[in-house]
Order: sequence, then C-alpha cells, then structure tokens
Amino acid sequence: MKLQKLLVALLLPLAGATGAGAVNAGGGDASASVSLKVPGNPAQDYSLTFRELRPGLYAGMPSADVPLLVSRQVENIDGRQRITVTLTAQEDLYFNYGEEVKTGFRHDDCQFYMPGFWYRRNLRSPKEAPSFHTSDSWLVRDDRLSTPLTAAFDEKNGRSVSVIHLSDFATDALTTHEEGEVILSGETSIGYTGFLNKGGETVLAYGFPYREEPRTYIRKCTLAPAVKAFQYLPKGESILLTWEVSEREVADFSECVQRTWEYCYDTNRPQPVQTPYTPAYMKEVLSNYFLNAYVPGKLCFYSSPEMVVATCASIDQAEVGFVGRTLLNAFNALEYGEQQNHTEMVEQAQSIFDSYLANGLSEAGFFHEVARPERGWVDPVHSIRRQSEGVYALLYYLAYEKTQGRKHPEWEKRVRTMLDKFLEIQNEDGSFPRKFRDDYSLVDASGGSTPSATLPLVMGYKYFKDKRYLESARRTVDYLEREIISKADYFSSTLDANCEDKEASLYAATAIYYLALVSGDKEKDRYVELAKKATYFALSWYYTWDVPFAQGQMLGELGMKTRGWGNVSVENNHIDVFIFDFADVLHWLAKECGEQRFSDFAEVISTSMRQLLPREGYLCGMGKAGYYPEVVQHTHWDYGRNGKGYYNVIFAPGWTVASLWELFSPGRAEQFLQGKK
Repeated sequence: MKLQKLLVALLLPLAGATGAGAVNAGGGDASASVSLKVPGNPAQDYSLTFRELRPGLYAGMPSADVPLLVSRQVENIDGRQRITVTLTAQEDLYFNYGEEVKTGFRHDDCQFYMPGFWYRRNLRSPKEAPSFHTSDSWLVRDDRLSTPLTAAFDEKNGRSVSVIHLSDFATDALTTHEEGEVILSGETSIGYTGFLNKGGETVLAYGFPYREEPRTYIRKCTLAPAVKAFQYLPKGESILLTWEVSEREVADFSECVQRTWEYCYDTNRPQPVQTPYTPAYMKEVLSNYFLNAYVPGKLCFYSSPEMVVATCASIDQAEVGFVGRTLLNAFNALEYGEQQNHTEMVEQAQSIFDSYLANGLSEAGFFHEVARPERGWVDPVHSIRRQSEGVYALLYYLAYEKTQGRKHPEWEKRVRTMLDKFLEIQNEDGSFPRKFRDDYSLVDASGGSTPSATLPLVMGYKYFKDKRYLESARRTVDYLEREIISKADYFSSTLDANCEDKEASLYAATAIYYLALVSGDKEKDRYVELAKKATYFALSWYYTWDVPFAQGQMLGELGMKTRGWGNVSVENNHIDVFIFDFADVLHWLAKECGEQRFSDFAEVISTSMRQLLPREGYLCGMGKAGYYPEVVQHTHWDYGRNGKGYYNVIFAPGWTVASLWELFSPGRAEQFLQGKK
C-alpha cells in the first residue's frame, strides 16, 4: 500500500475488466466495513455495500452517513483480481477498513496457509499459540508473515484461493497499547489478513491498518486480547490500498504451498541486499567470537546460551549442538585458525576436542549435551538432534585432520560407538525419538527431529565405509517420505517448542540432499523430488518482503531489510539466520530441477544475513564484535523483552556464528561425500 497524501477523483480510469475465476471479488462474493473512532470513545462500525458505477468500478455505500468516501476498483490482471481501494476523508478521522471475500469452500474441508506462521490448522501448536485449538477463525497483522498473504485450500475439490497485500511497505508507527482499540502515533504500512468461518463457509479477510482476532500473540505461548489499530486521515486527503485475489487448482497441500510460494516470490521479486561485507570479511569479524567466547577448564567450550546481549559476557554453560554448536565452532576455528596462522585460535579449538574426549561423554558414550562444568552439572537427557550435530561436527573434524596427516583413533572409536547406538535406538519405522536417556528410556518419542540424524549417518557411511549407516539413513528418509513429506506435516525439529517450525522442513531437505550425494541416479531422482517438496516448505518461512519499522526502533534505524531472513516457528515468532548448508541445497536443486528461483533466492538469503554484523564502531546493538544476534524481533512479539525492532535481552551466538560460517563455506557436503572441491 503506497501511502499517498493526495486528492483524488472518486471515479478512476478503468484498466481492465473483472470476473476471473470462481471467486468474484468485485461482486456478491465481497463485502466491506469501516470502523471510525473518536478518541476517548468506542469505535463505531459501518457495513458497506458496493454500487457498480461501471464495469469493475464500485462506490462503497455505508450503512449510515460517515465522513469517508470509499471507491473500489477491481481489475483482471493475468487471471488475478487486483483490488484497489481509495479512502478519502471529508473531515479529520481515525479509521480501520476491512474486506471479506467468500471462497465458496466448506470450512471443514479447508486447510490454511499464512507463510511462515500458519500451516494447515496449526494443530501441532499448543492452545497457548495461534491454532485451531483456540479458534477456527484468525486475523493477524501482516508482519507476522513471510509474505503478507492468506491462502485457503479446499482438500475436497483441489482448489485454493489466496489474497495478498501489495504495498511499498515504507512505514510503521508506534502505539501506547498492545490490545483493544489503539490509535497509531503516525502512518503505518502494516495491514492484516486471515480467514474466518462464516456459517460454515471459509471467508478470506484483509484490511488496513492492522488488527488481530480473536487474540493477539505477544510472546511465547502467551495470547492476549484482540487488538484493532486506527490511523489518522486528515480532511481532504486520501489513501490507496491494494490487494490481489488469485485462485489455482492444486492436488494437495504441498502443491498449494509450492505454487503459492512461487506466486509470492514472483510478486515480490526480492533482490539481493547490497552490503559491503564479503564472505571473507564476515569470517574475519565472526572469528572474534571464537577468541572471546572461549572458556577453558576441565571441559573447554565456546560460551553461547543465555548470554546477555549488552555485555556478551561468557557464562558457565557448554552446549554441543542446537543453540551452542560448540564442536562445530571448534572445527571452524581450527580450520580457519590454521589458514590464518592464528596459533591461539588453533590451540583453543583443539583443546575443546581434547576436553570433550576426556570429559564430555556419558557412561553410555553419548555427548554431555548441556553441561555447567564449574558446578559439576550435566543434563542427563539426550536429544537426537544435539547428538547428531555433535557427531556431524566430529566427522568434519576427523576428515580435516586426516588431510593434515593427523589421526585420532580414540575419537574414531567413540564416534563409531555413537553411530552404532543410533542404530540401536532407531525405531522400526525409521524414525528416531526426539529425547532419551543413557539407558535408551524415552523422554520424548516424537519423530520430528529424525532428519537431524540422517546427516551424520550418511557422513559416517562415507568416512567408515560402513553400509549399516547408509541403510539407517535410507530408512530415515523412508520415514520422512511416509510420515512428514507426504502428509505435509513438518513439526518439532527445534528443541524449545512443540509446533510447526522452519527447521523441520529445512532439516528434511538437507538430510535428503546428503543422501542424494551418495546415491545412484535412480535413487537420486526420487531424492530430488522429495527434497524439492520439503524445500518449498522451508522456503515458505523466509521473508520475500521488507517489514517496515517505526522511527526509533533500532532495526529500522540500522536500515534492516527482512527479505531473506526466516521466521522460526509458530511458537517463537521472530526471525533469525538459521541456514547452515541449506543454501547449498538450493543451488543443488536449482541445477537438478532447472528452478532458477532457488538459486536466486539463495543469493538474497546470503546477502541479507550479512546485515547485522557487529564490528568495531558498528556493533548493531551487541556488546562485542563478531557476536551475531539471534532473536531478531521483527513483529509485535517478544521472546521476553524489548519487542519489535530490537533483540531479546539474552541470546545464543554460538549457533548464529556456526550457521553463517557454513553459509560462507559452500560445498562442504559435496567435498566430504564426493571429494569435490
């Protein structure tokens, strides 16, 4: 929506006729309302009927006299219906405008898709987060979504209808309250979108400025009362609002996500972000983390979880994978330190591997995933994800050391022991339990984290030439195909939430990529198709547009562009730089499938994720150079502190540094598995 302060004629020249598809956004399928607020008084709602002035052009007729003229034009553009609404104030007023379009779908037959936030019915999410557990009708603000779009998919008839907000998204404004009727402090570009159950029929709803119903989501697993925003429109001035309704025939929810993502990408056409930071410079600055976060002791590690953003002071907590990634960082520091002849960095990295061999393993031979060495405390619960990420890092380390003429037979023995234990805990259906103990007793039997195990199993097969590991990896992908990909149900790969999340689909795509690299052509063809399906879900979490920030919000003042960053999960509604070698997956699929969008968007991701590099004199809100931010709060939600435009008060830079390091180390998997440089 381009905010234009101008006087316009009510009758606009018509650019095309309407009437495409089964939904008629210009006729009886559409309705509208306007809400006007006098400060200090409850808002008054007025329904609108549309009187056709000539084909495609309508005048909004309110249910009572109001000081607002409404003009609505509907154009057919390549089979899509472009809706342009002009609101002209006849006196100073505060307004909220909304429309609804009937789909003709039975609500009970529908699955829903709001990119990066809502998948199917969000039934993997708890009732404390947005889901069908709480309501079957939801309206949310645009900036929660990786594209400001809602789609309804009619499973029974194989059709989907979507509505997207089109705008230059240049501005946002602050409010003094986060629930109820709120007046904006200035102009915003943020509208709302969603779906409603109206008498058993699915209706797509959208409008401006934002509103959220039946609840607004303010922090993790915390729903609050509804919110409705009002923007000031002075007498004699106008505002233009634009949405587009499109329809498509699709076979299933996976195709709905694929074709809708392609439409979102083609509509927004995200371009690489111009930054002065090359991959080499990124690594140079990020390497400060290795030196400053190093903690010596009986167990040496790089500090990560629960660091305070303002100081970045190290704390006594070592974490092998997930938000710590201390072993992968140790490998990166070792390799980089030797390239740069940095003796201290190399010695520190080697001490981490040595200390974990001596003191970082349980009696059964698993990693101590989370430990507080000074207190002598170790978490007795293991996760297949952290264990897998630890083995993954060690296999890269061992392979690198071999190239340098250095051998580590004791580590090789321990890694084989862990991989053999993976084979023991793998379920008959090919899945792995999410969490377990040393004695294999289950803490969480969910299979959502299964693809994390595929990577080290494939690498273990290649390194040890043990086909048992390859067979185990194949079984994981059989499980993924049967229970995850075919059902379009990507969930609970992250360890701090139980919901639909980005990492489930990203890990699935990456796991299949690893297996494809060691498979013959017939198998590879199957894996390409599976990886492609999972990839569209992973991509759907990444922003194709730039969220606006209000004046004074730090991210806005830094010129932050959100395109290319990924939302995290339904529960954790912030963006981050989780990518690792997914960019390699995108380039590989672009080549295998002839899909240029994948490769182009990988470049958007790569450039955009460089923006918040904390360096001396330009720390981007961080306490130290190289400590890349984690919880980047881009919408009206916080992880505990600060809210939109800022970071949470604590963070875990270990995984952000590791993720970006892999992004800027392309081709690692192919080099390890195929010997390619």
